[in-house]
Amino acid sequence: MSISNLDVPKTSRFGSATIAIFCAAIFTSASLLFFVQPLFAKLVLPKIGGAPAVWTTAMLFFQVVLILGYVYAHLLNKFLPLRWQIITHFAFWVAALTFLPLSTSESWSYDASTSTALQTLGLFAVGVGVPFAVLSANAPLLQAWYARSGGPSADDPYFLYSASNVGSLLALLAFPLVADPFFGAAEISRAWLVGFVLFGALLLGSGMIALRGSRHTKPSAQTALKASFPTLRQIAVWVFVAFIPSSLMLSFTTRVSTDLGALPLIWVVPLAVYILSFIVAFAKWKHLTLDALNLPMLAALAAGVVLVSKVVSEHDAPVVILLYVPVLFIIALFAHRLLYEMRPSAEQLTVFYIALSVGGAIGGLFNSILAPIAFTRELEAPITMILAGGLFLVRAPGFAPRHVIMGIAASVFILVIAGATRGVAALSADIPRAGALFALIFAVLYLFRAQAMRIPVVLTVVLLPAFAVKNNPVFEDRSFFGVHSVYSSEGYRVYKNGTTVHGWQRESEYGTRPTPLSYYHPEGPMAQVITSDFGKQSDSIGIVGLGTGALACYRQPAQNWDFFEIDATVDQIARDPSLFTYLSECTPDSKTHLGDARIVLKQKPFVFDILVLDAYSSDAIPLHLITREAVEMYTSRLTDDGVLVFHITNRFYDLVLPLARIADSLNLTAAHQRLAVGEEQVETGAATSSVVILSPDKSRIDSFAQNGNWQIVETDGALPWTDDKANLLSALKLLKNRDH
Repeated sequence: MSISNLDVPKTSRFGSATIAIFCAAIFTSASLLFFVQPLFAKLVLPKIGGAPAVWTTAMLFFQVVLILGYVYAHLLNKFLPLRWQIITHFAFWVAALTFLPLSTSESWSYDASTSTALQTLGLFAVGVGVPFAVLSANAPLLQAWYARSGGPSADDPYFLYSASNVGSLLALLAFPLVADPFFGAAEISRAWLVGFVLFGALLLGSGMIALRGSRHTKPSAQTALKASFPTLRQIAVWVFVAFIPSSLMLSFTTRVSTDLGALPLIWVVPLAVYILSFIVAFAKWKHLTLDALNLPMLAALAAGVVLVSKVVSEHDAPVVILLYVPVLFIIALFAHRLLYEMRPSAEQLTVFYIALSVGGAIGGLFNSILAPIAFTRELEAPITMILAGGLFLVRAPGFAPRHVIMGIAASVFILVIAGATRGVAALSADIPRAGALFALIFAVLYLFRAQAMRIPVVLTVVLLPAFAVKNNPVFEDRSFFGVHSVYSSEGYRVYKNGTTVHGWQRESEYGTRPTPLSYYHPEGPMAQVITSDFGKQSDSIGIVGLGTGALACYRQPAQNWDFFEIDATVDQIARDPSLFTYLSECTPDSKTHLGDARIVLKQKPFVFDILVLDAYSSDAIPLHLITREAVEMYTSRLTDDGVLVFHITNRFYDLVLPLARIADSLNLTAAHQRLAVGEEQVETGAATSSVVILSPDKSRIDSFAQNGNWQIVETDGALPWTDDKANLLSALKLLKNRDH
C-alpha cells in the first residue's frame, strides 16, 4: 500500500470504530482548515480596500503557516513520546480557542505609507494564526498517531490522506455555494467555532486510542516512521514541481478577480481545481500516467500561451474563466502526478509533505510579494507557464544547449507567422485568430514531441508571446492594488488600471485647462450633478477614487475639493503633469487623503455638499464601500441636502438595485441615469456611464429627476447589503448588454 491508496482497509467492529474516529478527526480538521481561508480573507477585505491581491497574500500566509505546522508535526513525532505529543498538541488547541470566534480588530486601520502586503500578513497572523497552525499540523500528525494505534493497516496509515483531501474540497465548495450566500460572516464564524470544538473532542479521542494502542505495538512498528533523510537534490525537485501549480493557481485567481471582484467564489474555484488535481494525481489509477498526460499537457501549454498573451479579449472575463479552469487543472495534474511518481517511501513522508508545502509557499511568496516589486506588469502567469514547460526536463535527463536553440527557432517561427513581433495588438481578439494561434503552437510542440519530453521547446515557445507588450507605455508601474499603465493612442493620453481604461485626456490640451473626458465628459451624469446650479453653489466636494483627476476641472473658484485614494500610485499618476494635467491645471492646491476612503472619512469630520464614490480598480467592486453601514457613514458626512454620487459603470455587475435597497433602508431617495454615447461622441472622447445619486433630501433628487434624464429608483423590498452579509454575485449581469 502506498501513500496514494485511497481505500479504507477492511476490519473488525473495534477496528472500524478506530478508523471512523481518525477519519472523522482528519476530515474535520481539513474541512476547518480550508473553510477558514476564504472566511478570514473575507473578514480582512474591508480593512484593505477590497483589493484582489488580498487573496494571494492570504494564500502566502496560509502556505507559510502550513509549513510551520508540518515541521511542528515532524519534530513532535521525532522527539517527544506519544503521551507528550498528545498533551502538547491539545494544549495548543486550548490556546487556539482564545482567538475564537474569528474577527478582526476594530481599532486596526490601514496605513497607506507602509507595505500593504505586510499589513495584510499581520492581520492574518494576529487574527487566525494560532488556530490555523494547530489545524495545519493534523494531517501528518494524526497519520503518525494512527500508525501507533494498533488499528487496521496501522503500519500503512496513508488511506487517511483521502479523508483529508475530501474534507478540504468539500469545505472549499461549501463556503461560496452554501455559507457565503445565505449567512453573515458573524454567523459563519460562530459555526466555525462549533466545528473547532468538535474537532478538539475528536483529537483527544484519537490521541487516547493511539496511546492505548501503542502499549501493545511491537517495537519494530514503533520505529517504522524513522527514516533516512532524502538528498537535497530530491527535496529541491519536489519543491520546484510543487511551486508551479501553486503559482499558476494564484496567477489565474488574480487575473480573474481583477475583473470580477475579490469574492470567495472567485478565490475558491481555482483552489478547488488545484486540490482536485492533487486528489486525482495521487489516486492509484494504472492508466493515469505521465505518458498519457503528455498530449493534454502540450495542449494546455498551448492554450496557456494564448491566454497569457492576451489574444483572447481581456474584456471577456467569463469566457476566460472557462478557459483557465481546464488549463490549470491539466498543468496541475501533470505536476502532481510527477510528484506522485517521485514519491518517497512511507518513512520519508513527513519530509515529502514539508517539501510540497515549501514549494506551495514559494509560489505564494513569488506572486504576492516578489512579483509586485520586481515587475511592472503581471508576469507571474507567463513565467510560471515557462517553468511548467520545464517539467518535462525533470523526468528526462537528455537536455543539451542545442535544444534551447531549437526552441528559440520554433518561437521566432511562431511569432513571425502570428504577427506577434509587432505586438500582441496585431493579433485580433476574435475566436478564430485565437484558435489559429493555439493550433500553430500545438503543432510545433507536437512536432517536437519525441524530444519535448526532455527538450524545453515549450520554454521559448511560451516566452516571447507571453512577454509581448501590447502598448508602448509612457508610464508603467504596479502596486498591491493592480497594474497601472499610461500610454498614448490616437492623440489621447490613456490611463489603464488592471484591464479597464479609467480615463484619458487630449494631448493637444496640455498647457491649457483640459476638458474632462471618458465617463466625466461634460454631458455625462457626474458632470450634470457637479455643474448643476446646486453643484456650482456647493462649498465642498469630495471625490473617492482619484483616477486621472478629470472631475477636478469642474471646480468653481471658491470651492474646496478633497480627493480620497487608497493607492499612492494613482495619486502619483494624476499629479504628474507629464502624464495628465487635470489636477495641475484645475486644482493644484487640492489634497489627496491616502488610505481606504471609508476609514479616512470615518476618522475625520468632513462635511460635503457632494460626495462622489468612484473607487473601482478595473471592474472589481470594493464591496465594503457599498454596504448599508458604508452609505450611512457617507450620509453622515453630507449637508442636510447633500448628494451622494455613485459611479457604477461596470461590465459585469448592475448595482442599481442594491443601492436602491440601501437607500430605502436609510430613508434616502435614489435616482439613476445611464447615458449611452454614440459613435460621434466616442470620437470626441466621451464614454458611456452609469450613475446613481442618493440624498436625504427628496426634493434635491426630484430637482434632478425633473429634467427627464434621471429616473427615480424604487427598492424591490429585498434586504440591503450589510458589512456582515452581502452577495455580490446577486448583482451579476446575466445578459450581454454591458456598460463598457
